[in-house]
Amino acid sequence: MNKEEKKQNTIFILSMALMTIYLGWRMIFTLPFHEGILNLIFGLLLLVAETVTVFTTFELFYLKMQMNKFHLECPEIPDESYPDVDVFIATHNEPADILYKTVNACTFMTYPDKSKVHIYICDDGNRKEIAELAGQFGVGYLGLSDNKEAKSGNLNHALRKTSSPLIATFDADMIPQHTFLMKTVPYFLLSRFLKEDGKWRLRKEEEIDQKFKLGLVQTPQSFYNPDLFQFNLYAEGNIPNEQDFFSREVNIMRNTSNAVAYTGSNTVILRKAMEEIGGFPLKTITEDFETSIRIQKAGYITYATDEIQAAGLTTTTVRSMIRQRVRWARGIIQSLQNTHAIITPKLPLLARLTYLNSFLYWWSFFSRLIFIMSPILFALFDYRIVNSHFWDVIVFWLPAYFFYSMSMRYLSSNVRNQRWSQIIDTIFMPYLIIPVLLETFHIHQRKFKVTNKKKEGSGIGIEFAVYAIPHLVLLALSAAAMIRFAHGKYGWALFYSSIILFWITYNMVSLFYAVFFMLGRRAYRSSERIRAEEDITIQYKSLSYEAKTADVSENGLAFWTEKPIYLPENKTMNFAVNTPFYKARLKGRIVYVKEQDMGWRYSAAVRAIDDDNKRQYFQVIYDRTHSLPKQLDLWVTAYDDMLRNIKRRLKQPLSDKRKMPRIHLGRQISFTNGAACKLIDFNYRYFSVSGFNANESQDDEFIYKTESGIPLILKRTGIYIRHSSEELLSVVNLNDLIWKNQMDQILVDITNTEEIEG
Repeated sequence: MNKEEKKQNTIFILSMALMTIYLGWRMIFTLPFHEGILNLIFGLLLLVAETVTVFTTFELFYLKMQMNKFHLECPEIPDESYPDVDVFIATHNEPADILYKTVNACTFMTYPDKSKVHIYICDDGNRKEIAELAGQFGVGYLGLSDNKEAKSGNLNHALRKTSSPLIATFDADMIPQHTFLMKTVPYFLLSRFLKEDGKWRLRKEEEIDQKFKLGLVQTPQSFYNPDLFQFNLYAEGNIPNEQDFFSREVNIMRNTSNAVAYTGSNTVILRKAMEEIGGFPLKTITEDFETSIRIQKAGYITYATDEIQAAGLTTTTVRSMIRQRVRWARGIIQSLQNTHAIITPKLPLLARLTYLNSFLYWWSFFSRLIFIMSPILFALFDYRIVNSHFWDVIVFWLPAYFFYSMSMRYLSSNVRNQRWSQIIDTIFMPYLIIPVLLETFHIHQRKFKVTNKKKEGSGIGIEFAVYAIPHLVLLALSAAAMIRFAHGKYGWALFYSSIILFWITYNMVSLFYAVFFMLGRRAYRSSERIRAEEDITIQYKSLSYEAKTADVSENGLAFWTEKPIYLPENKTMNFAVNTPFYKARLKGRIVYVKEQDMGWRYSAAVRAIDDDNKRQYFQVIYDRTHSLPKQLDLWVTAYDDMLRNIKRRLKQPLSDKRKMPRIHLGRQISFTNGAACKLIDFNYRYFSVSGFNANESQDDEFIYKTESGIPLILKRTGIYIRHSSEELLSVVNLNDLIWKNQMDQILVDITNTEEIEG
């Protein structure tokens, strides 16, 4: 154990000890038994909310402390040992263009013997266009009509039609990296291979570990588009995807308790384990989560890795995100009830505690409402729900809260902090309390609804803002409570009121975030732009340039060059993108140019020249670890977030319209006929000049010879730049210069700093 781990564990233990003392004090000394029935009810609710919140984090603290004791190393195995794998791509009503990317990526997955990889589109809609898509890629198609058993029925149908010992499952939008199988399949051979002196060897018959039964390997859920928290709050560069905390932290910690959750995609499952549990379960709307519980009850290990191997689309509207979370909440509670996971003796105690924590998590939204309402009830409506004095709170609460906050930072490895956890809970809170309550009392939702991930509308409008009404009501109540409670107080009276004012302010910050989130943000792009630095060659007629891509998307790309290059607007040109694995040839046009990062950024609208190049280009885009943040930017405060949101919402967006680079010169020149002027800037087609000095009898065309002797024939246009004396001169012999491939040399000549005037 290194020093950092020792420090982490010490803080966890101190936090648990101090929080236990605090809760004991709260339970024994602070309940308002003599203040009336309503005060007591509200006091008990607050105490229960605090206790549940603390208990759920205690379990995570313990798992974090123990997680390094259970780690599986992916073995290096000979090529002939790799077994057959069936790849199931489950689809219900997703369009063919989404499936295209996933199926395409699956065909590029590396495997020692590709004939052992059997890819199937499992189509719950039995659609003709999806069958044609399967034929286009040469993969299997398993269509199913009138399926009444939702995704479970679809996958069970695929199980019956296939036979490989391993099954990889992907959602329709989840695009695997080419390394996916190589990073997951070898785990299933750990019982047959042993590592000695840094090398893996096949075990002897008597060395085979008969007790090691691996049933499932889950890789993290990842997304290539910003989630709504990143997008709506203008935080794409500051915070990770909201689901990263579970996928990359909590699920990894659950390796310790063997309670890893199968999340439905990016997973490899042992067929034998599926056969033992009777296939995918039916009486639940979260068949994936219940599948992992049933596999664990059958005596198998489920293991989560931390290396991202696939990425997909996250929800893009508030409505679809809320529906998704309601389905998760109800489905997880359903599955816990179906499997009796919290009380079954077929699971070890630690796993049962983990599943109790899974259940209590969904009650955290009710707890958040209690935490918001408690200071309001005290400050605005005079309910005394905690019977204590100021200094008692300082002694018992403040040290516990301090170490608890530090523990939360260690828990999440900067993927999530306490502030963002409370913001997320506050956003979902009004819409999850009732579904969780109903499902807890066995009032079930049985109908499965596929999460809609299509972009709907502009991303803003009254249909989205209406979701902010509960948060606005709570925000108004908090503001009224603060005004009433602080009114007339000063000096020591205000000091003794500081704890209540702190909590009201703290809750108001989360409520402001929630309002900003619900107000949405206008979406302009039809496809996601993904940062990627790859080699690109640009060709136009006789001109050819080498550059690096800055980002790529299905309909366009941007590239960066140190020096400006001549690429005319509205002209079709060729692009060739090369990576270590893929080569894609494209055609396109420049749509805008701007000076950026001590160089020039060009953006182009592109399309692949044929389907083979389209397949290669889609792999260039998606076969990568995507560039959205993996950790919080700890330097960004709540104040920074608020200020950024206000500024961005008030600022009118400016679109980049310039399609040619404007190169600043500041150079005095003379023409062959004696005329002279000062070159201000240049965009290949025009020079902007000032101080033009020529006789009236001279023609409108002038010849300027550069240092290399290249003649530029310039013509006065009579057009002046608005609000200035700068005149535009057009380059008459531009086409001839392009044909002779002289554009680059001209740029070198006219930007030579030795002759630039100061």
